[in-house]
Parts: sequence; structure tokens; C-alpha cells
Amino acid sequence: MANSINQQYSQITSKCFINAPFEQLLEGKLLKLFLTNQLQPEIGLEGKCLWDHKTATFQKIADSFFKQDLKCTLHAPFFDLVPGGSDRRILEVTREKLTRAFALLKVFQPASIVCHLGFEENKHRGKFDNWLSTSLETWHPLLDIADQAGTRVMFENTYEITPDVHRELFEKLDAPHLGFCLDTGHVSAFAHTGWHPWMNELSPWLGQLHLHDNDGIGDNHIALGQGIFDFVEFFNSLHNQPVFPLLTLEPHSEDDLWQSLAYIQEKNLF
Repeated sequence: MANSINQQYSQITSKCFINAPFEQLLEGKLLKLFLTNQLQPEIGLEGKCLWDHKTATFQKIADSFFKQDLKCTLHAPFFDLVPGGSDRRILEVTREKLTRAFALLKVFQPASIVCHLGFEENKHRGKFDNWLSTSLETWHPLLDIADQAGTRVMFENTYEITPDVHRELFEKLDAPHLGFCLDTGHVSAFAHTGWHPWMNELSPWLGQLHLHDNDGIGDNHIALGQGIFDFVEFFNSLHNQPVFPLLTLEPHSEDDLWQSLAYIQEKNLF
């Protein structure tokens, strides 16, 4: 079964990454699924893993993929973190956890590390200048670490409802190795705008895509083609991009993974 799946979709899986929480890889079952099917992971560093595990544990997982010549990307933690926060002690913990994530760039040698701004319109818009200034202080040293590792830093849209927040940050950071990660599910569930305004504003920085679908209400992370996002129109628009972005599938179940791969194949998206 696994070999037939690998052969059927190998032309797709060789061109993309698939989300893989580190703790689940460590448990073994998910790692076996990825290695058996030659899937390239976007390794998620959410939860307690950055506090609980030593470098050798991360290296063990990295080596499992290196041995099969599988590349990866990383997904930095974002739950409970406030890179532009006003509380000094919470900000210190945020920066420490992000620094631990970036320290793993030399271990995993990822094509990118995806990060979140932590901006919420109802919390931060009224003090935007303060939020932006603090965010810049958070990200500058992390970008330096990524630059030394040769890794691109991608900032993903999450709860932001307009692209101007990303644009302000990109223009102020002004670093050649940073980029924008467009999340197709989040523009539907949170921004409720569709992808057009985000691409109109941020296409010069586009470097990665997070691909999943939903009903436009909840962030369901269901298979491509099962929700409201028009992936055919979107991928047709990418032909105008000078550099094709990195691709990450973000299903939250194995069934949605296989359905997404079947949809990509059927529609010949990439």
C-alpha cells in the first residue's frame, strides 16, 4: 500500500513539504509514514519540545530524513508567544523559545523556517507603532541566525485581516532572506478576504505557501478542494511569479493528506 502510494504521488511529494509535528515524529508512527512514503516534512516545533528535548534528540530525527535524502522546512512555535508584546517577562520567554527554535537550523538544515507575527487586530492596532518596534527588536537577531545558517525566514498570515502589517514589517526589516508565506486556509477563515489582496500587496516577498482548505468559518485544515478556496485559479496566477514558492501541505489527518494529493494530481496544480 505504502509503496503504491509513494509511486502514485511521487512527482507531487518530491515538490512539496507536509506538516509533521515534532512530538508526533518522535512517537514513531508518523516518522514511519513519512519515511516509508518518502515524504518531506515541515517539522512543527509547537508545544513543549523545545523545553523538554536536548539537541541530540532533534538530531536523531534530522538524521532519519538525511539518510533518505529528504529535505525539510521548520515551523517555529507560535501558541502563547507575543513577538511584539508589551509585557517584558512574557516577551523574554517568547524570545527565548524562538531562539531555541532558530538554534535548530544548524541541525535540520531546512529550506525555510516559518514564523508568525502574533499580531491581532483587536489587541495591537491601537498601539501599532509600539508593537512594530518591539517586533523588530525580536526578529532582527533571529534573522541574523538564519542568515548565518543560509535559511530563509517566512512570515505567515494568521489572524491578520489585512496584508499591511506584513508589508510594514518586511519594509522595516529589509532583509534579503525573509519572505511571505501565504496560508490559503487563513485568508478564508480569519481574513475573509480571499487571496487577491494579499498577493497584490505581498507578491514581491512571496516565498512559500501553506496549502489547506476550510468552509470559510473555521480553520479546519481539510483536504484541498473540500472547502471554498479556488486552488485552480490561484495556481494559474502563480505563473507570473518570477520564482515559484516553496509548498507545504497542512492537512490535520492522514485521510486529508491523501485526498489533497489526489486533488493536486487531478487538477495538475504543480
